[in-house]
Amino acid sequence: MREKLTRDDIQKQLSSLDGWHLMAERDAIQKSFQFKSFNAAFGFMSRVALKAEQMNHHPEWFNVYNKVDITLATHDVGGVSELDLKLAAFMEKASAG
Repeated sequence: MREKLTRDDIQKQLSSLDGWHLMAERDAIQKSFQFKSFNAAFGFMSRVALKAEQMNHHPEWFNVYNKVDITLATHDVGGVSELDLKLAAFMEKASAG
């Protein structure tokens, strides 16, 4: 069963994820990624889409040209769970390559 993490637990774990922050207005984490081109941004989104489908855990995202804004929350627990942090960690690796 997925469990909602406390804000303190989330903050501790976010310290190892560059640029991710806990949103003030809702229980979710967020980051904006910027790439060299639309093609690079789309490639990143494709890699993340495959992983998200495998995890059955899908991001909220918005893309314009080379920028991808991402919000992660686990809707069935009403906040952030370990799934969000695992997907965020994957995104960090995927954005580097």
